[in-house]
Amino acid sequence: MRRLTLEEGTKAVKLARKAIEVYLSEGRVIEDRLSGVFEEKRGVFTTLTKHGELRGCIGFPYPVKRLDEAIIESAIAAATEDPRFPPVSLEEMDEITVEVTILTPPEKLRVKPTELPKYIEIGRHGLMVKYGFYSGLLLPQVAVEYNMDAEEFLSQTCLKAGLPPDCWFYAEVYRFEGQIFKEAVPRGDVVEVKLGGAKNCHR
Repeated sequence: MRRLTLEEGTKAVKLARKAIEVYLSEGRVIEDRLSGVFEEKRGVFTTLTKHGELRGCIGFPYPVKRLDEAIIESAIAAATEDPRFPPVSLEEMDEITVEVTILTPPEKLRVKPTELPKYIEIGRHGLMVKYGFYSGLLLPQVAVEYNMDAEEFLSQTCLKAGLPPDCWFYAEVYRFEGQIFKEAVPRGDVVEVKLGGAKNCHR
């Protein structure tokens, strides 16, 4: 799956910001459609941070929508539907940094549980666990930011799913990769984040 160029990443972030601001100011969902990679179905998460603190994060783990549609929907949801935070106000957008993470399709790890940590590269892979009706996902930047090793990353993903920290011994475990683009400052230039400095998205 082709990685996005910085120009495409910039378009992605600008689309996310526009979607949020139009929705907050006019109450409508934009219908912008972009060409090229944006016509492909991709998983994506939109993360909002305010003064370095998480302000909202929601997305699609699986490539079920066109990338442009998924960005628009995840951006609006991150601003208005994240249950951990009150909805973002239009005025706040002057202080909020918009970040978009483009995901590769989750890959189920079909190995013995004791072997799982060997298949998880910190700084490259994000994780998702599933067990019954429970599921949890952590983006690749989470493990880097909190200096986790593979086992701790697995345990924290289990906890995110509302499961015991050792659930990775019996749950389904998936890994994926993410390409991160974000505003350097609110409304500023867009940069591609090389893992190490991105704010996490516990989603």
